Amino acid sequence: MVCVLWATHPLSDRIQHPRFNKEKRMASLHLIHKAWVAIAITASATAMAQSLDKPFTVVAPEQIQWKDAGKGVKFAVISGDPSKPGPYVIRVIFPPGVMSAPHYHREDRYVTVMQGTWLAGTDDSWDPQTTQPLKQGSYMQHPAGAIHYDGGGTEGATVQIMGIGPSSTTFLFPQVGDFGEPRKLN
Repeated sequence: MVCVLWATHPLSDRIQHPRFNKEKRMASLHLIHKAWVAIAITASATAMAQSLDKPFTVVAPEQIQWKDAGKGVKFAVISGDPSKPGPYVIRVIFPPGVMSAPHYHREDRYVTVMQGTWLAGTDDSWDPQTTQPLKQGSYMQHPAGAIHYDGGGTEGATVQIMGIGPSSTTFLFPQVGDFGEPRKLN
């Protein structure tokens, strides 16, 4: 009976009635909710489409372009550019018994031993007796600014290094060179 009475009231009375205003607000809120859902779906689809625009990077071993770093050490940039802002991946081959001189980097670096035994020293001594031998599959993080030296064990080593550029390397004893046969410096 109430519904019939409501419907029989003139439209001008119904518009000003509190029940009509509540219904109008609910309809508006429902419409706003639908608009937000549509915006969220559109934004998600756009973000997914943009991420799909980036191709996968695949580098086969025969595509790696190795460069000489001195004393038999070779390196290759696998992805990115260490001299520019952004992520990079490099690989380094250390021949047996050759190590980098004590140095540090401005950025954190993440190192995985891919082959052989990699000797890692965590001070400025360049003393091979104080290194930690890390076998294939081992991982080590070099914190930004941490002094270290590293290189190949008796069979040499290949490591993969990842970081966020721009990268820099500062050698503590430039007079001894970047790489060589380690000897206790201090």
